[in-house]
Amino acid sequence: MNAALWAGQIVLALLFALSGSLKSTMSRERMLETGQTGAAAYPLPVVRFTAICELIAVVGLILPQLTGVAPSLTGWAAVGLVVVMIGAMAMHARLAIVQHKAAEWRNVTVNALILAVAVFVASGRF
Repeated sequence: MNAALWAGQIVLALLFALSGSLKSTMSRERMLETGQTGAAAYPLPVVRFTAICELIAVVGLILPQLTGVAPSLTGWAAVGLVVVMIGAMAMHARLAIVQHKAAEWRNVTVNALILAVAVFVASGRF
């Protein structure tokens, strides 16, 4: 079980390190060009704040368990990503329904899979 939790933590950390890095440095136009459609739905400061939260979660997913210092923080970092994924799913579903963009349902599905991994890590680390 510990190996599966570590695998989930590493996958989430890699995914959100990339996502947070890109969202914190790219312009809105560049994000849209690369398929990050959520950038159009929220003001840029909200996108940047989310990116910073994702990067903080990356640290929380790895360091507490690795060092043994406050290991429950890993569960809380995963809970934070659950919240982010719920917001992402809601936003992509809204784009799919309101703007009639059927391709957004694929993003909802991907977000649901990431959500499931985050729930797994959170529940396993508490």
